[in-house]
Amino acid sequence: MKRSSLLLASAMLGAGTLLSGWSGGQAAHAAGVATPNYEVKWYLDPAVVLGSDHKLKSAILNAFDMPSSVEKMNIEYLDGDDLALNAEGWDVRIRKKESDSDEAFEVTYKMRYPIAGGNVQAALNAAAADGFDADEDDFEAQIDWGYSSQTLSFSNKKDAELDGYDGMELPGKGDSRELAVDLIPGKLDNWQSGDWAEDILHDAHIYGPVGAKRSIGEWGGEELYIEVWEIKKASGTGYDYLVEASFKEDDYATASARRDSLKNKLISEGWFLPQDGLKTTKILERY
Repeated sequence: MKRSSLLLASAMLGAGTLLSGWSGGQAAHAAGVATPNYEVKWYLDPAVVLGSDHKLKSAILNAFDMPSSVEKMNIEYLDGDDLALNAEGWDVRIRKKESDSDEAFEVTYKMRYPIAGGNVQAALNAAAADGFDADEDDFEAQIDWGYSSQTLSFSNKKDAELDGYDGMELPGKGDSRELAVDLIPGKLDNWQSGDWAEDILHDAHIYGPVGAKRSIGEWGGEELYIEVWEIKKASGTGYDYLVEASFKEDDYATASARRDSLKNKLISEGWFLPQDGLKTTKILERY
């Protein structure tokens, strides 16, 4: 089972096209396709919103009713040296959150379909052809809505425990590989013939660890997240900081209205950074 080569080829073509007028109704109720929710993501200019300590400035915290406390996260990705999983649209991530117990970890398997030329229905149809349809219970369908592009994603999150780890420590290479193989969902396991995915994960390169800090506040009466990611520079020395504001909504109309409202706020304050999401790409390139 493989995602359509036509959809893959069209990813770059549609990367700059914003789906701004889709109502969501037609695609969401078409027979057989999944019904996604929405995650809106805007980037903030780190040079403006972060202090010398790389923490959010008080003006940001006050604007979105955020406490000074944050939740720390450590993240790593698993893939082959040639990024064979990512080339097929798959990402495998292990995350450790400060609020978790010492031995608890979250493993996420995510499949992405580019929304080319604003055609949500085509992405939903391609996903349904691969088994990500209205009857799918193990993967959450979501449209990731960034600055000028959208992506349909399907995520399977699994909780796991491993003995012998403390605090924010991620699993070692061997344990990470074993965990990713042991919990592999059927759709990834059967994506290509034989043990293609298991073989990749069994010998996977570990892309990370990457540190992030999450602040939780509100905008328009609903929950808002701002995350500060610390990603190693391409030179290998020092770090780049990505600041991402995000929220989730179940329907297009609400997501679109809140998206515009938040963008206007960020622009008016001089905080807005007009770029699409780069976190996973940067991590896979630099680690």
